[in-house]
Amino acid sequence: MTATLPPPELLDRTSPRGRAVLVGLTLGSGVAILDGSVVNVALRSIGTELGASIAELQWVVSGYLLALASLVLVGGALGDRHGRRRVYLIGVGWFGVASALCALAQTPTQLIALRVLQGVGAALLTPGALAMIQSSFRPQDRAAAIGTWAGYSGIAAAVGPLVGGWLVEHTTWRWVFAINIPLCLAVLALTARNAPETRGEGVQGRRFDVTGAVVGAAALAVLTFVLTAGRTGGTALLVGGGLLTAALGAAFVVVERRSANPLVPLALFGSRVFSAANAMTFLVYGALGAVSLFVVLELQAAGWGPLEAGATSLPGTLALMLLSSRAAAVAERIGPRIPMTVGPLACAGGVLLLLRVGPSAATWADVLPGMIVFALGLVTLVSPLTAAVLAAAPVRHAGVASGVNNAVARASSLLAVAALPAVVGLSGDDYLHPSTMTVGYHAALLWCAGLLAAGGLISWVGLG
Repeated sequence: MTATLPPPELLDRTSPRGRAVLVGLTLGSGVAILDGSVVNVALRSIGTELGASIAELQWVVSGYLLALASLVLVGGALGDRHGRRRVYLIGVGWFGVASALCALAQTPTQLIALRVLQGVGAALLTPGALAMIQSSFRPQDRAAAIGTWAGYSGIAAAVGPLVGGWLVEHTTWRWVFAINIPLCLAVLALTARNAPETRGEGVQGRRFDVTGAVVGAAALAVLTFVLTAGRTGGTALLVGGGLLTAALGAAFVVVERRSANPLVPLALFGSRVFSAANAMTFLVYGALGAVSLFVVLELQAAGWGPLEAGATSLPGTLALMLLSSRAAAVAERIGPRIPMTVGPLACAGGVLLLLRVGPSAATWADVLPGMIVFALGLVTLVSPLTAAVLAAAPVRHAGVASGVNNAVARASSLLAVAALPAVVGLSGDDYLHPSTMTVGYHAALLWCAGLLAAGGLISWVGLG
């Protein structure tokens, strides 16, 4: 049985120790988020050097997201049980080692397997950051600390394509992974020295929900495989895989209902705010993941270099850097409903503006307006969403609540990346052919705009 810890001394966000902890948590989360977006701009180079098909490139992205989405709930529960700082540091170290191995991959299969391993490390560290902020900082500092965390973590996602583009153009795609090593070492140094250890109240000594973790991961894995291979696998695969996914999903709900210590306490979804925020997350983050993938592939198909394609993330980076704290403060005053409605709708408008991009229309004048509108929408919704999810759950379930929301976000990105290429008719090496890629790109963006608009509608209705 794990010993009970004394209550930690709550941190002041403006103190040297508080700043160091916030930097360590933000940088660690940022590295994990960065690898969800930085790889996109390197996919064309990876495919060319390793001889990968578009399905294999999908799995380079999906393998990471699958492990992260499947196990992030486990990471949150392990942190609540065994110590959030301890599990966070293990995750950071694991992630750094897996990143080094990814940089050495010689075949698409090796890279996919190592990306899955990297995703396991990300699942251990990702939920711990928010849970540590919620349990380690003074109540009056939590909203601002979450705003800082959300803003700079969002910057990591936005700046990922730019960093990846520079690395691919001036070095090699392998540095997209190798750059994580010094960043992980910095996170370990900052967090191990300054962060207090915290655990969830009343969870020590309880039996871990292994069955729920296995069934949930299996359901997501089967669904991802069906969506990725469905176009070429035939009707039997689609029907059989769909039925198996439904059965596993139903089994997961039954297991969680019957478990004395469920991985996902279903009572959390009794909160209307928690349920609506996660439903909005599923739609919005699915669209965000797909937009990030399709825009950089389309621009490179239109003749842009990796660095130039990656630089389109700059509006998002600047908006998140300059406006996240203000967006968090506004949402704290007026509540999350309006920001979480307006933000997705603005993102949808930005996506529609990006329909101007194509082989004969791929200048900065075609790209920049859409990216600016998209970035303003993103900064409007990120901080209020994070704060709403955590505020709707008891503090003792902070790790689980963070894990659920992270799982929903990563699973939606995973499913969108797995499904949309087949839905819009892209396969094989179509990403290398501009005219074919553009047709699929336009269709994908229309799907994304619809998902974003639906997310805004759910926020307006569900958070009322």
